[in-house]
Amino acid sequence: MLSLSALLGLALAGCSGSATAPPPPAGGGEANLSLPDLDQATFLGVLTGKQLLGLGLLIALAGLAFGIVRFVQVRRLPVHTAMREVSELIYETCKAYLIQQGKFLLVLWAFIGAVILAYFKFLADLSWGRVAIVLAFSIVGMAGSYGIAWFGIRLNTYANSRTAFAALRGRPLPLHQIPMKAGMSIGMVLISVELFMMLAIMLFLPREIAGSCFIGFAIGESLGASALRIAGGIFTKIADVGSDLMKIVFRIKEDDARNPGVIADCAGDNAGDSVGPSADGFETYGVTGVALVTFILLAVHEPLVQVQLLCWVFFVRAIMVLASAASYEVNAVITTAKYRHLRTMDFERPLTNLVWITSVASIAATYLTSYLLIADLGDGTLWWKLASIVSCGTLAGALIPELVKVFTSTNSVHTEEVVKSSHQGGASLTILSGLVAGNFSAYWLGIAIIALMAVAFLISGLGVGALMVAPAVFAFGLVAFGFLGMGPVTIAVDSYGPVTDNAQSVYELSVIEERPGAAEEIRADYGFTPHWGRAKALLEANDSAGNTFKATAKPVLIGTAVVGATTMIFSIIMGLTHGMTANLDKLSLLHAPFLLGLITGGAVIYWFTGASIQAVTTGAFRAVEFIKDTIKLDGGSRASVDDSRKVVEICTQYAQKGMLNIFLGIFFAALAFAFVEPYFFIGYLISIALFGLYQAIFMANAGGAWDNAKKIVETDLAAKGTDLHDASVIGDTVGDPYKDTSSVALNPVIKFTTLFGLLAVELAVSLNAQGYQALTWTLAAVFFVALCVMVWRSFYGMLIDRELPTAAELAEPDAAEPEVDGVPVDDLQAALGSGRSLGSHAVMVGIERDSY
Repeated sequence: MLSLSALLGLALAGCSGSATAPPPPAGGGEANLSLPDLDQATFLGVLTGKQLLGLGLLIALAGLAFGIVRFVQVRRLPVHTAMREVSELIYETCKAYLIQQGKFLLVLWAFIGAVILAYFKFLADLSWGRVAIVLAFSIVGMAGSYGIAWFGIRLNTYANSRTAFAALRGRPLPLHQIPMKAGMSIGMVLISVELFMMLAIMLFLPREIAGSCFIGFAIGESLGASALRIAGGIFTKIADVGSDLMKIVFRIKEDDARNPGVIADCAGDNAGDSVGPSADGFETYGVTGVALVTFILLAVHEPLVQVQLLCWVFFVRAIMVLASAASYEVNAVITTAKYRHLRTMDFERPLTNLVWITSVASIAATYLTSYLLIADLGDGTLWWKLASIVSCGTLAGALIPELVKVFTSTNSVHTEEVVKSSHQGGASLTILSGLVAGNFSAYWLGIAIIALMAVAFLISGLGVGALMVAPAVFAFGLVAFGFLGMGPVTIAVDSYGPVTDNAQSVYELSVIEERPGAAEEIRADYGFTPHWGRAKALLEANDSAGNTFKATAKPVLIGTAVVGATTMIFSIIMGLTHGMTANLDKLSLLHAPFLLGLITGGAVIYWFTGASIQAVTTGAFRAVEFIKDTIKLDGGSRASVDDSRKVVEICTQYAQKGMLNIFLGIFFAALAFAFVEPYFFIGYLISIALFGLYQAIFMANAGGAWDNAKKIVETDLAAKGTDLHDASVIGDTVGDPYKDTSSVALNPVIKFTTLFGLLAVELAVSLNAQGYQALTWTLAAVFFVALCVMVWRSFYGMLIDRELPTAAELAEPDAAEPEVDGVPVDDLQAALGSGRSLGSHAVMVGIERDSY
């Protein structure tokens, strides 16, 4: 089977490229890269490169305006006071969490900033001004991820209460329109801000510092996304597991207002399913762009070709923003016309239509734009070849969600298999069937990604090599670029889920049905009669669609991370091989350090998976313990605000503790392995990408299958409170950290390691070049010890601090002591151990002693 490493090996061996390699960058690596003069190329016969990108800047601003307008529209929608109060409480909780995370991010940035300072100033000997630029843009990148995350939470907490209130009308269409509008707002703002910032670097800052700006920017946003994804994933699943288990323990309903864990669960839905994906999507879009810029400047020798490719890449990105906006409007018209008067609706169908409409529109826009901009590039045929490569990624952005639905949708055979297994086999077969779905999904999605990458690789051999070194690597970067071309829609359908999930919770927490005179008040103030039962049924069905499409975005993002990481790894290789002219034999399995690095990456991926789940397990234990001690089911319709905040504090505490261990582990691993041997580190980077790809897909889709199996039991089968429901809830709680903690966090972890690896390996190589080999090995040992400490802390420092329960504690408090013929068993066993005679009882004890 073709693999990423095999394709990369072919590219690096020069099998598909013949262009002369440019000289490697000077000390400082990518930070010393300069942009070519963008005005030396003309497009459409009248526009210079700067003018073309200036037009792209205007499109980015238009996309930002599109998102802001929809933000305002959602905020102005009608909502009942009881529901608005709940959503504002959720927002205040999320805001407190984000403030804590912001402070924590600054601490983590100090570690990264120290390495940036040490390398760029004291080893690469850049000026203080250049070092300050890298540091400043790392803060800008981190602030971008953080700011987009905040925007997403604010909008989602407007949309959740509006969606809950709209459900009272008993019509399904508004329940789709509100979260869809909120999702598109987030997607358009996210992509437009990212595109604007990158274009601003290219247009308004001196060309000589572009490399410093891009590298600092990418590292900063990768840091922000990694921390927010890891911590958010831990937070949300501590709260989710803690809240869900109460359904089994106390036989209470979903989102029971008396459960103090529900507010934390709602905050977690935003922290994990809104903050994380928003920051992740922002970083993924930016890092992929930086990877392509870096590749073009390193692998393409001719400045005019560099300008043509750079302007083409970024203007196509701008055009795809327009394609996404237009596709959303077209789909909205179609959906409204079809469902306006209907009382039932397949909530997945409009989301599926939107993805495919956007994919087709983006592919068409890519070909048209490529023809208009680069028809004369190379031999005159490269425009359609490059457009075809990009389209492989765009097609993947639509095809992968379809494959994900095969394994996670409520209509999926695999999800139904989980339910059928649970019916007779309980939680054991629930879990086994979910694992089967996850494993099969990893195979099929992996094959799909490999097939599309292979097509891109083959096309790259049709003349692209005349322009650059290793055209296959460029092709892989363009595939990742195509993945993200429909980024606004990918983010939109992912953001749909947190809103629908929270809408259910807001409805229950508002206890609006129990509010005296609520129906009359709604009739008087809003002009309609509320449909209580129908509202809850519609919210359940919409949440199922949200679950499915949350699952579809995860493999798209992880696929982008892996494919994009290939392009960044090439940047490291270019420096190590002096522009592909030396040491290529060390990129081989025959070079032992390279092989050992390939093996090491897998170990780190499995440690990361275990560490992130351990943080959830310990935090959930403490949350469950607190909820069981404080929940009041008699008297009062709601949990106290203080109890709810205490659960949030527990979630935040363990999220930050777990994130610190994990992040520092990843940080020290990158330093240690880069200092061991550069080609060991290359193997390590390829390995974490490959292991991470399959581990993430497996875990995400197994979790998605368990989640929607529970939905089938609760909604389609109306089996809440049964043994079948208990089994499905247990499966869902196993899947929670699978799909929303470990799997999703692998994406930013891979990209952060690759980006930070650029600095780490250059730092090590610089020390060796200056004769400090002994220091390099010493630092490698120190960093490895630090890594081991973090690995130790991630489990042994996170252990549940309780003694094992005794048999007496586990016994029912009023259960009678077991007897044999009227003699207590404990007395019989004591007598047997002492050798005393018990008459006729001795025979029975001797026969049955193993039963007690």
